[in-house]
Amino acid sequence: MEINSGDTAWVLISAALVMLMTPGLALFYGGMVRVKSVLNMMMMCFLALGVVSIIWVLYGYSLAFGPDSGAGLIGNFDFIGMANTVGEVEGTIPTLAFVMFQMTFGIITCALLAGAVADRIRTIAWIAVIVLWTTLVYIPLAHWTWGGGWIGNQLGALDFAGGTVVEINSGFSALALAIVVGQRIGFRRDPMRPHNLPIVLLGAGMLWFGWFGFNAGSALSAGDLAATAMINTQVCTAAAALAWIFVEKIRDGKPTTLGIASGAISGAVAITPSCGFVNPMGALLIGLAAGAICAWAVSLKYKLGYDDSLDVLGVHGIGGLVGMIGIGLVATTAVNDAGGNGLFAGGGFDLLNKQLIASFATMAYVFIVTWLIAMLIDKVIGFRVSPEAEVSGIDLDQHAESGYELTDTTSGAFAGVGQHGLSEYLQQEGRDEKHEDK
Repeated sequence: MEINSGDTAWVLISAALVMLMTPGLALFYGGMVRVKSVLNMMMMCFLALGVVSIIWVLYGYSLAFGPDSGAGLIGNFDFIGMANTVGEVEGTIPTLAFVMFQMTFGIITCALLAGAVADRIRTIAWIAVIVLWTTLVYIPLAHWTWGGGWIGNQLGALDFAGGTVVEINSGFSALALAIVVGQRIGFRRDPMRPHNLPIVLLGAGMLWFGWFGFNAGSALSAGDLAATAMINTQVCTAAAALAWIFVEKIRDGKPTTLGIASGAISGAVAITPSCGFVNPMGALLIGLAAGAICAWAVSLKYKLGYDDSLDVLGVHGIGGLVGMIGIGLVATTAVNDAGGNGLFAGGGFDLLNKQLIASFATMAYVFIVTWLIAMLIDKVIGFRVSPEAEVSGIDLDQHAESGYELTDTTSGAFAGVGQHGLSEYLQQEGRDEKHEDK
């Protein structure tokens, strides 16, 4: 098929938008952690950018999108090291444009896992997670759903932009990691509030912006379907943001800025699988459901005792499940004749059953394999920093840096040095304070 310049331009722009989501996530997550681990959290996101990109070029794309090797489970090595891709065409766009677009999906999905283990894991352990999890979890699941595998081809479940591959996957993988790594010191006892809510809101805004590329870009063309996916993304995200703070108002008495940011993300998550199969009113309903359900789901960790630090399960896992089920309820072929009709559009239970099978199979696979990966890493190299490092701050322990150099205006340049440090500093300057004129 001949390359279409408009489609190519849209997919390239969309790839750039999705790439921007990972730095946006770094800000979103970075503001949510305590001040002593902000750099480590942002570093984890940037490590995903680096490591997943290399894996994707070496073998990830080939195993995810290469011809099926059998049984719909994994691709082959036809595109290893980007062989047979230069100058080739995928639909109406260059193959390498498609490769780049899909690479950014793998990056952001892996980075999402960092939120479950904030404040407490070693950098070398996180790199091991990226390599093993991308290879054994993300790549097979991408093949199952989009690469000619059993979910997309044999089962016929629908997933436009990543309800299974990105959202349910990251949520339930995060749960497995959180269980193996264990609770933060002081969990359910000490306050662990976000240290910088303005940064959280900035990150959420960047994610919202990037999600237009994530969802509308998945049409792989600049046409009616992309436009539908884009407006559905806006409507669902907005509805979920409002639904979340409405729940907060009823439950807690006040709506919060963290709540509206989290609600927006839950809506963007829920519309991810469904944006190309539902109309704007369907997107509105999915958004309202996602905001309310996810607002409730994030509280489960305190009742059940798992420390998913930044609520990856409650927002992404549960939000993705809402979106996948939403397809089975309100999808309509009037939007996309390659889709299907949900229960409320006269399609019966057939599509809903397929969506449930795909969702629960994904949940089971990613949880079990991620748990095994995490146990292996913990036994071989160890996951956690020392208790002393965790209490004093993982930024200093892992990176020898701090996120902010703050100066107390009442004490000038010596603020925060402490009496012993001040004495040592003045002695080095030849001005011991004991002998300095007042």
